[in-house]
Amino acid sequence: MDMPQVSVCEVAECAYNEDSACHALAITVGDATRAQCDTYFVHPTKGGDASALGRVGACKMSGCMHNVGLECQAPGITVAALQDAADCLTFTAR
Repeated sequence: MDMPQVSVCEVAECAYNEDSACHALAITVGDATRAQCDTYFVHPTKGGDASALGRVGACKMSGCMHNVGLECQAPGITVAALQDAADCLTFTAR
């Protein structure tokens, strides 16, 4: 199984975001109550692998229609800043 790509990340201040692309090798989504990117953090320098596009390694949102066995099955996800966090906009409740 291939991990889904982070197709778009609109959270420019994230340490892994460069030009709306996530460069973390794998992110974790969710804290069991909110579909947020747990990998998101702010740092003065950019990190990750600039030649790679981020993937969803794990998803804790068991109530999402894309979640099977705590793994995301969406073809790709979009992450954007909502309120005070970087949220997965692809989250769709069952």
